[in-house]
Amino acid sequence: MDGHAFFEAIGVAFEFVGVVAMALGFVVAVAISLVAWRRSRSGTVGFRTLRETFGGVILLGLEILVAADLVKTVTSSPTLTDAIVLGIIVLIRTILSFSLQVEIDGVAPWKRALVTGPQVLARAAQKAGETPGA
Repeated sequence: MDGHAFFEAIGVAFEFVGVVAMALGFVVAVAISLVAWRRSRSGTVGFRTLRETFGGVILLGLEILVAADLVKTVTSSPTLTDAIVLGIIVLIRTILSFSLQVEIDGVAPWKRALVTGPQVLARAAQKAGETPGA
């Protein structure tokens, strides 16, 4: 197997893994949200769990597909048209990943540390002050 065929196979494998991750992730996300809904008896909790879990799954799948596109740059013919099409596909997938991340977290990635860091510390401090078994 020459280098070109090897990297082409790697690209196809990345695409396959990305699609499988999203498909199986959907099933897992539905199962997790059903458990959350049954435990809480709240449709809102179940929906929020499904949305956040499946959003994370889509993010993972998109990142794997972007990796597949980057591997394809090694195997694609060096025409300007191919490079532009591949660049547009990567750009679209990157924008989708970014917007999903903002949707899930509710804050831009560069502001996440400002918002979540203090909240994590406050929760840890609150839990440290709780009595065991309470």
